[in-house]
Amino acid sequence: MTDLLSGRAHVAALLEALPLLDPDQMDAWGTRLADVLVGGGRLLVAGNGGSAAQAQHLTAELVGRYRDDRPALSAIALHAETSAVTAISNDYGYDHVFARQVQAHGRPGDVFLGMSTSGRSGNVLAAMEAARAGGLTVWAMTGNGPNPMAEQADDALVVQAPATATVQEVHQVALHLVCAAVDLQVGADRPSSAVTSAVTDPYPSSVDA
Repeated sequence: MTDLLSGRAHVAALLEALPLLDPDQMDAWGTRLADVLVGGGRLLVAGNGGSAAQAQHLTAELVGRYRDDRPALSAIALHAETSAVTAISNDYGYDHVFARQVQAHGRPGDVFLGMSTSGRSGNVLAAMEAARAGGLTVWAMTGNGPNPMAEQADDALVVQAPATATVQEVHQVALHLVCAAVDLQVGADRPSSAVTSAVTDPYPSSVDA
């Protein structure tokens, strides 16, 4: 176990790891994801703990918006359906909590993203196996490699850093890069006249014809 990082040491670790993030890789993910989502496909994301929070952050940006207005895009954080999570855990075991949902919601051509700072979370690995069997594209965001998740994924972001917090912080930047790339691909940075009108005059008067 590494020493607890705080203050300047924490910031220094992040500044060391962040330049190793490949923006081109995240742009490629965003471009691919935009094509899938605009075409009627879906993103499924799974993680535990802090990675679950980041998964839900990502899906909120896609279903809602990242910055500019655009049509809603289909994305589900698999931990967030609490009744399904507890039922599956109770009936099938926690290692199946995400895989069962992938089998229910995933369709060929969809994208599954597994997130884990260790790259070894059993329930995420099981979901990746289910996604591959279902014909989904499988991506992973992990910490230090090599690790099983990175090896199983079609593509992986592997953050080499000694602290879990550093890995999560780089993952968060990466998720925002993906969101920006999605929005650029779908033209969300070019608001329509209707959206512009709504922004400049949020309470337009209505006139009966």
